[in-house]
Amino acid sequence: RQFNMEEVRRYSGGRNDVAKLVANFAGVAANNDARNDIIIRGNSPTGVLWRLEGIPIPNPNHYSTLGTTGGPVSALNPNLIGNSDFLTSAFPAEYGNATAGVFDINLRTGNKDRMEYTAQLAAFSGLEAMVEGPLNKKHNGSFVLSYRHSFAEIAQAVGLNVGTTATPKYKDLAFNADLGSSKLGKFSVFGIGGWSTIEFLGAEIDTTDLFANPNQNAYNTSKFGVLGVKHSLLLNDHAYIRTVISTSYTGNAYDSEDLRRVDDDGSPLQLIDVYDNSLNYRLSSYYNDKITNRLTLRTGILLQQQYLDTKVETREYTPDLDGDGKPDWYVQRDFQGYFPQAEVYAQSQYRIAERLTLNAGAHILYFDKTNDVAVEPRAAINWQFAEKQKLNFGYGMHHQTQPLPVFLFRERQPDGSFLETNNDLGFTRSQHLVLGYDFKPSADWRLKAETYYQWLSNVPVDATPSSFSMLNTGADFVFPEKNNLVNKGTGTNVGIELTAEKFFSHGWYSLVTASVFDSKYKGSDGVERSTAFDGGYVFNVLGGKEFKLSQSGRRILTIDSKLTYAGGRPYTPVNLEASQMAGREVLYDNLAFSERIDDYFRWDVKIGLRMNSPKKKLSQTFFLDFQNVTNNQNVFAMKYNEVYGTVGKTYQIGFFPDVLYRIEF
Repeated sequence: RQFNMEEVRRYSGGRNDVAKLVANFAGVAANNDARNDIIIRGNSPTGVLWRLEGIPIPNPNHYSTLGTTGGPVSALNPNLIGNSDFLTSAFPAEYGNATAGVFDINLRTGNKDRMEYTAQLAAFSGLEAMVEGPLNKKHNGSFVLSYRHSFAEIAQAVGLNVGTTATPKYKDLAFNADLGSSKLGKFSVFGIGGWSTIEFLGAEIDTTDLFANPNQNAYNTSKFGVLGVKHSLLLNDHAYIRTVISTSYTGNAYDSEDLRRVDDDGSPLQLIDVYDNSLNYRLSSYYNDKITNRLTLRTGILLQQQYLDTKVETREYTPDLDGDGKPDWYVQRDFQGYFPQAEVYAQSQYRIAERLTLNAGAHILYFDKTNDVAVEPRAAINWQFAEKQKLNFGYGMHHQTQPLPVFLFRERQPDGSFLETNNDLGFTRSQHLVLGYDFKPSADWRLKAETYYQWLSNVPVDATPSSFSMLNTGADFVFPEKNNLVNKGTGTNVGIELTAEKFFSHGWYSLVTASVFDSKYKGSDGVERSTAFDGGYVFNVLGGKEFKLSQSGRRILTIDSKLTYAGGRPYTPVNLEASQMAGREVLYDNLAFSERIDDYFRWDVKIGLRMNSPKKKLSQTFFLDFQNVTNNQNVFAMKYNEVYGTVGKTYQIGFFPDVLYRIEF
């Protein structure tokens, strides 16, 4: 499904976040109002691949952590996004190292004729300044550059009450410089970067806070950056080569303190110390040739070298073996090294007949750490059996490496040494079958139905019988500390999806999606259970209308609305007696995901005003986005409360008004 900047801006409740946008599409669910992890057809969010300008990138979210794909705030500025793609199921051979879906983001180019400026203030995405214009007019180039800064930090700095004790501080930068065309081809330079920090101070924390513990102080900082160069060279009138070289950096630091105990110097006892630093170099290049009017071929390669420096030390829930009155430090992971990886693919599109097209290819994935190689066939056939109707059938095999933290968990051996017992984990494998029907009764209407079956194998599970599976992880900041994992787990996802969409035209649009699915897994105990993401169903109804307030059309009132109803997610019940004895949450392993939270309902309404000057050189936009207007108390989880020693509900975000003002000139 292709999307663009206007859709991200238009939909209600989206917070200018591309991940929130795609949660409206069939087959997709949002796991948490406070994060933007994407659940595709019951899969873990770790199965999602992010790409920018044709090359993989690290997690593009503020407050992201090693191995995850989501976060609380997106660092991708939608004002810079061009036509981009969101892919699910049996995606083409060009995409690898993913089992659930792909965000393939393209940046738009700047205005090639004149300078333009944008200033924007939004409660959630913050204060923004953007400039764009021509660059090297001889070669018809352009540039666009933006900077954003969190509104809460600015408001707090000037003495305003931002309604939270833990002030989120974040900023990001993005640019795309199109250097134009020359005899050497077309070059562009692009980049994005973000920095974020937050402090949760236990004395100021509400006990219902989703992310914080009232018995602790916690300090988190994360940063990332991507810098790339793209080159396109036209070889003749039917073939070209496109190459992207990039480097990326991610860094995370986390510290926590126990307010109930003190260190030797009288300060709160430090419990956890985490730092992750990763530097990645990537080269992607492909050759595309429209050999005949019926046959197109694309073949390419992706090489990457990742360096990781990481250490995690904890003494939370550890014993005091040395008798100094404090729990002993335990090193969960301590690693400095490289992770080389290579991917090669070839894919073709062949028009068998006037209305029958075959797409076929293969992808090869190599991971140096484990010396694993996977060969993945992909195929899809499209049959336009009537003028406005078509059927499509696809098959894809996909493999994915495990999140890096999982490889590096250490276990103490009887002789006192430590061993990384997950060091040789292989790929998780996914095989996907999909059958779809598409009907376009007119240029601006589309009806679509799709059914699918996905079989997952080689999933990491415990070596000894238990309910644990990696399929249930990835929607949080950290991964469960599990050692001695083996690739013997399985899972299945099956479902049907319906979409009725009226694209924006004649001043209005609508989107109705329905997804019904079943997501199951087996751990090493051999018991089939619902996965953590088996909501069962998701229904979305969106619509919007523009009303002209003047005959000239320079003043326009916009009204957008969104309704979401989704099945409650499974959860594992808390063993209250064991939790009270341990002083922390203990779950019933044998009852994993046997209960469900209540169903989810949310209604968002956005009202806006757009005004253009007579010569359209000045444009102003203002909107109020009332999210969860009914203030529905959607349950997020059932948690053990360490302060009161009870099990209670934590809730998703209630009524939240987002406001935005934008001026463009």
